Amino acid sequence: MTRPEAPKPKSAGWVRHTVDYGPLLAFLVGFLVTKSMTTATWVLVVASAIALAFGFAVEKRLAPMPLIAGLGALVFGGLALVFHDPRLLKIKPTVLNIAYAAFLFGGLLFAKNPLKVLLGEALHMDDAAWRTLTIRYACYFLVAAAANEVVWRTQSDTVWVWFKFPGLALLAVLFSLTQVPFFLKHLAKPEEEKMPEPPVT
Repeated sequence: MTRPEAPKPKSAGWVRHTVDYGPLLAFLVGFLVTKSMTTATWVLVVASAIALAFGFAVEKRLAPMPLIAGLGALVFGGLALVFHDPRLLKIKPTVLNIAYAAFLFGGLLFAKNPLKVLLGEALHMDDAAWRTLTIRYACYFLVAAAANEVVWRTQSDTVWVWFKFPGLALLAVLFSLTQVPFFLKHLAKPEEEKMPEPPVT
C-alpha cells in the first residue's frame, strides 16, 4: 500500500511578506546608509526584481497585489533613474493606491465584488458585507494616496522614506485593526478565517 504523502507546508504567508516588505526594507536601509535617493532607488529596483523572481520560484505564481506592487516599484523606480527625477518614485504610492481604489469602486458600479475575487475563498461573507468592506478598503486607499501626496510635497526625503516604509505598512496594519469588529461580526467561521491587510505600496 502506498503511503499518503505528507501535506506540504504552506508558504504563502512568508513568501508574500518577503515579496511585499523585502524591497521596501532594502530601500530604507539603502537610503539610511548612503543618504542618496538615487542609490536607494537602484537598491529598490534590484530588490524588487529579486523578490518577484523569488516569490515565483517558490510558489510558481504570484498573488495579484504583491505582483502589482513589485512591478510598480520596477516601473516607477526605473523611470526615476532614467529621468533623474526622484519625484517619479515618490508618486508611486499615490498612483497605485488611486488605481486600487478605482478598481474597487469600478467593480461596485458593475455590481461585482472585486475584493472577493482578489481574496478568493479566504473569507466567507454575504454580498452586503462584501460591498461594505469593498467601500472601506477603497476609501482607505484614497486616504493613503492623499497622505503620500502631503508627505512627499511638504517633507524632506528622509521623512518621506520613513513614511514609505514602515509608515505605510503601519497605516495598513492600523486600518486592518479597525476592521476587526466588522470581520468578527460577518465572517461565517471567525475562528478559521484570516483578516486581510491592504497591500503596501
